[in-house]
Amino acid sequence: MATKNLSRKTGVIVGDDVLKLFNYAKEKEFAIPAINVTSSSTVVAALEAARDKKAPIILQMSQGGSAYFAGKGVANDKQQASVAGAIAGAHYIRSIAPSYDIPVILHTDHCAKKLLPWLDGMMDEDEKYSKEHGEPLFSSHMIDLSEEEVDFNIQTTAKYLKRAAPMKQWLEMEIGITGGEEDGVNNEDVDNNSLYTQPEDIYNIYKTLSAISPYFSIAAGFGNVHGVYKPGNVKLHPELLGKHQAFVKEQTGSKEEKPVFLVFHGGSGSAKSEYKEAISHGVIKVNLDTDLQYAYLTGIRDYVLKKKDYIMSSVGNPEGEDKPNKKFFDPRVWVREGEKTMSARVQEGLVDFNTANQL
Repeated sequence: MATKNLSRKTGVIVGDDVLKLFNYAKEKEFAIPAINVTSSSTVVAALEAARDKKAPIILQMSQGGSAYFAGKGVANDKQQASVAGAIAGAHYIRSIAPSYDIPVILHTDHCAKKLLPWLDGMMDEDEKYSKEHGEPLFSSHMIDLSEEEVDFNIQTTAKYLKRAAPMKQWLEMEIGITGGEEDGVNNEDVDNNSLYTQPEDIYNIYKTLSAISPYFSIAAGFGNVHGVYKPGNVKLHPELLGKHQAFVKEQTGSKEEKPVFLVFHGGSGSAKSEYKEAISHGVIKVNLDTDLQYAYLTGIRDYVLKKKDYIMSSVGNPEGEDKPNKKFFDPRVWVREGEKTMSARVQEGLVDFNTANQL
C-alpha cells in the first residue's frame, strides 16, 4: 500500500513522503501520472480520477499554465503572472486536495533558461512558506536546461538543488532534448541524435546531484516528443533507460538495481508497451498533457453539438419559443462535461501506468 509509510496520507505531500512514494513506485513498478492543470476545473478532473482509481497523482503547472491561472489579462513581461498564478494554484490545490483522500505531489513543469525568473519567484515563496509552515509550498519543481550545454545544465541544476535541499524539496531536471513543441518551447527541428541521452551524462548528473540531496529525478531523452503523432513517426527506445541504470549501478557500486529516479516526458500517444518497459527501468513519473487537452475538449464539444438548439439564445428552443435555456448554457453544466471526459482519460493513464489501486 503506497501510503503505508507516509506521514501524510492525504493532500499535498512533501519531503521524505515524496521520496518514500517514489521509492515505492520504483519497487512496485508503477509510474505516477503528472497532469498539467490550468484551472480549478482541470484540477478537479484529475483529483476525481485519482480518487476513483485509488491512486496517487501529480498535479503540475507549466509557466504558461501558471499565467493562465492568474488570468490572461495580467502582464507577464517579468514572469509576474506566472509566479502569481503558480502560487495561487498551489494554495488552491493545497486547500482542496485533502477532500479527495489521496496523496498529491504539487509540481511545476519545464523551466527553461529564459524562464528562470519564474522558478526564482516560486522558490522565494517556497522559502517564505517554509519559515511559516516547516515545508515548502510546492512539493517539487522542474528545471529544464536541456537546450543548454551539458556542463551548464548540470551546474545550474546543482545550484538550484542546493537551494531546495534545506526544504527537502524535490527537483526534476532534463538531459537530452524532448522533441516537438509545448508551452512555447519548440524543439521540432532538433537533430534526432539529440533526443537520446548518453549513460555517461546520467552518471555525471547522478554523481553531482546525489552529493547534494537525494531529492531529485532525471528526465532522460530516449526519443521522446511532445504532442501526439501518428504511430511509427516517433522512435522511442525505452531499453536505453535500463542501460542508464546499469551504468550508474556499475560506476557507483550501488546495491540498487535501479538507483536513478527517471521521468518519461512526451508521453501522450505512446504505446502501452512503451510505458510498461520504461516503468520497468525505473520511471516513476509520466507526463500527460496533450491527450488530456483533447479529452477535455471532447466533452464540451459533444455537449455543444448535442445541445446546439438550446444554446443559440437565452430563451427559446425546440420545446417552445418562450422556454428558458439557462440550465443548458450555465457554465457549470458544459464545463462539467469537459471535466468528465478529461477525468476518464486520466483514469485510463492510471491503469496504463499501473498506478490504479496502489492506495
